[in-house]
Amino acid sequence: MCFIKFIPVLALTLFCNLALAGAYEDALAAAKSDNVDMLNQLLKRGVDVDTADASGNTLLMIAAREGHVQALAALLTARPKVNIRNALGETALMLAALNGRAPAVKQLLSRGAQVNHEGWTPLMYAATGGHAEVSRLLLAGGADVNAVAEHGVTALMMAAREGHRDLVAILLSAGADPNLKSDSGGNALTAALKLDRKDIAELLRKAGAR
Repeated sequence: MCFIKFIPVLALTLFCNLALAGAYEDALAAAKSDNVDMLNQLLKRGVDVDTADASGNTLLMIAAREGHVQALAALLTARPKVNIRNALGETALMLAALNGRAPAVKQLLSRGAQVNHEGWTPLMYAATGGHAEVSRLLLAGGADVNAVAEHGVTALMMAAREGHRDLVAILLSAGADPNLKSDSGGNALTAALKLDRKDIAELLRKAGAR
């Protein structure tokens, strides 16, 4: 008799778990597609605003990465963990910066997203992608232009390595040190010469690079 009574409880638990899993999947899809109505409905139904995919990308990270400002606004209203990181150590602000999502960067900065922290920073990501507007926003928000990540990498090195002359100029104007060296002994000038970008190399030399 006890076993018979227990079956409905198991069935109900399984149903609830499946429904919850479905709601999470719907929330991830809504953030990716900028479906604000669905996102708001799911949040009202109790879906965790910090729901993440298998790689640790939260709803906020997904919306920021895609540049979906309306979805981002809806999520920020629900008070998510703005500075939480995914499996690769990336924040929502880093993903927005890497993809050049200036409006999303503005939204995140206004909600306290960190511009400076250990490891790779949003400015390094913006420099890698060659995103001038985003870089200016981050610098205005207090980004450390000479921050150093793993292996001694800086934003200036990444901008030079990727051939982004305008970004190199912006970073130098903001006080980037052209003579900082990575663990391998190279600097931004080394990266520019390896790329055969004489224009970037000249810019760096005028700033004192050796």
